[in-house]
Order: sequence, then C-alpha cells, then structure tokens
Amino acid sequence: MRCDVCGNEYDRSFEVVTDGGERFAFDSFECAIHRLAPTCDRCGCRVIGHGTESQGRIYCGAHCAAAAGVVGLVDHLS
Repeated sequence: MRCDVCGNEYDRSFEVVTDGGERFAFDSFECAIHRLAPTCDRCGCRVIGHGTESQGRIYCGAHCAAAAGVVGLVDHLS
C-alpha cells in the first residue's frame, strides 16, 4: 500500500477509516499524525494526546487554552 502523505510503499503500511468513511493509507504513525491530528489553535503543534477543547477550538493543553483566554481548564488535578 502507498502512503497518502509521503508516497512510500511499505509492506507494513496500515489503513485508517474515519467515522465519515474516509480511508487513508499510511506507512508510519508519523505520517498519520501529520495528516489527521488536529493542531493547537494557539501554538500550532499537533495534538496527539487528549488535548482540550473550548467553544469548538482545540488546544494542546490547559496552558495554551489559558494563554488564549479560556478560563477554568487544568491539565491535571491534585
């Protein structure tokens, strides 16, 4: 299968099917992240963990959300 991002043919490639039925082929998790992971609305990094969301905007964590003016979010509780 040929990777949809880099075009590499790899014998251990894999396919991802979204809830909407879109199909993507990848040769690595790196390419899958590059194509499918959302980006933080503040810093632009790829959100590959849980991240956080407020009013339809995605952030990599509570720090970026707070810097963007979102109040009340925390990364973890003690």
